[in-house]
Amino acid sequence: MTALHEETQGGGRGLVAGQVAIVTGAAQGIGLAIADAFLAEGASVLLADVDQAKVDAVVAERVGRGLPAAGLLCDVTSEGDQEALVATAQETFGRLDVLVNNAGITKDRYLGKMSVTDFEAVIDVSLKGAWLGTRAVSGLFREQKSGAIINMSSLSGKIGNPGQTNYSAAKAGLIGLTKAAAKELGPSGVRVNAIQPGLVSTEMTLSMKPEIFAAKEAEVPLGRAGRADEVAAAALFLASPLASYVNGAVLEVTGGRGI
Repeated sequence: MTALHEETQGGGRGLVAGQVAIVTGAAQGIGLAIADAFLAEGASVLLADVDQAKVDAVVAERVGRGLPAAGLLCDVTSEGDQEALVATAQETFGRLDVLVNNAGITKDRYLGKMSVTDFEAVIDVSLKGAWLGTRAVSGLFREQKSGAIINMSSLSGKIGNPGQTNYSAAKAGLIGLTKAAAKELGPSGVRVNAIQPGLVSTEMTLSMKPEIFAAKEAEVPLGRAGRADEVAAAALFLASPLASYVNGAVLEVTGGRGI
């Protein structure tokens, strides 16, 4: 643990000290890594997920270590759930400064075999969910003339992946959402940015067939898959004052894959 992390475990100094963040899809993988990075750097975090048992378990473990974490069951495709997230963050921690729209799912199939239901489900979670979250915080962020929104896109939204017409479309759509929202909310001092992770070792990617994972890893100039904490570091930067003049940007965290 670094000296900076040691200082921020008690909520003292840190890159996002005193801030309050919502992270969706936070019970595992990249979402959990982002929540942990924020907590380590002094923020209070509301972890949201559709898996009640998982989010309860990870929150209990962090609260047990004295960290300012809370959890809430949330279906990001529900307008009511998104509004409840914002209200809960304010009620629990007294304010809200950051929203990370991280929740996403995959339902991979080639075009001829993909059902309309599977296409819509992925679009609804990844794209509609982020839009609902952005809309839910927009009024508050405009009023307080500050706030940071981070949308979790994917390299798939830049280069496309066979068998992922739904996922690639959703992740590409997040870039359009990010840039349009950055223009709408920027005049109020609100920043909206996106991250495009490449191949990252998570529960979801490690479920690939080993030969497919190896083939994708071979395309990375750095020669390896990324880690969830490396993506979290990019989110931490975008949430922090270090990125005070970064708005409407798409930050690739890919090890050079897709350039």
